[in-house]
Amino acid sequence: MRFGIVILPQFPWPEAARRWRAAEEYGFDVAWTYDHLSWRSLADEPWHATVPTLTAAALSTSSIGLGTFVANPNFRHPVPFAKELATIDQISGGRVVAGLGSGGTGFDAHVLGQEALSPRQRHERFVEFADALDRLLRFEAPGSGGVSFSGEWFTADRARMVGTPAQSPRMPIQLAANGPRGIALAAGLADGWITTGREDLEPEAWWRHVGELSARFGEACATLGRDVDGAARVLSIDAGERYSLASVDAFEDAVGRAAELGFTEVVAHWPRESGVYAGEERVLDEVAARLPALR
Repeated sequence: MRFGIVILPQFPWPEAARRWRAAEEYGFDVAWTYDHLSWRSLADEPWHATVPTLTAAALSTSSIGLGTFVANPNFRHPVPFAKELATIDQISGGRVVAGLGSGGTGFDAHVLGQEALSPRQRHERFVEFADALDRLLRFEAPGSGGVSFSGEWFTADRARMVGTPAQSPRMPIQLAANGPRGIALAAGLADGWITTGREDLEPEAWWRHVGELSARFGEACATLGRDVDGAARVLSIDAGERYSLASVDAFEDAVGRAAELGFTEVVAHWPRESGVYAGEERVLDEVAARLPALR
């Protein structure tokens, strides 16, 4: 089992830097941050930009993975975003994980004056976004003419990247999806699959639901002739009213249940003082001490 921790981009950098460095010292495999312009109940609170945050985190750490949980096409074009990700990957020495999603219907979906999209349109846009990033993040050949594509949602004319990718053939891409089309896309294109499950379910129903999703991802891999054991299955264990770092026992129970369902990585959120993900850093300290035994 691998362990991830989400550090929301809310803090002045000296305080944020303490968290990123501590995540590495605790022994987490990946430290993630949300890629939103603002988010839900925290819309009126401080909220920093993702790319500079990850750049600063890359310079403040030396070994922990750094990821977007998750980036989406609501306000991003794959060409500049791929170049930003590739640059952070160079700075970090090849530690970036690109977590990608289709984009929700909240603040990010309308803040720039965008028209509302149907679920089908959001999926079709996601396919183009993920495929373009897959191609762009592999690009390395000088003089090859760059990467070009023309779709319904995104176009590129001989786009160039930063040079030889820091990771070969590119940084890992993990796709977030709960629906069958998104799960099939993750099975076919990505290095891993991410899910949060449905937040409106009671705890036991939620665990049954994510178990069904995990099985569906396995079936999608089998259909494509892919070894599911070679793909990361990442579960956010903080959903709805459930917070995994409410106690050490709650965390260990969630890890055990996730492992039984085939997940290879669990992701928790750094405790906040109040509101969503409210908890105590004392519990995080205790959980970190237990990580070696839980692997």
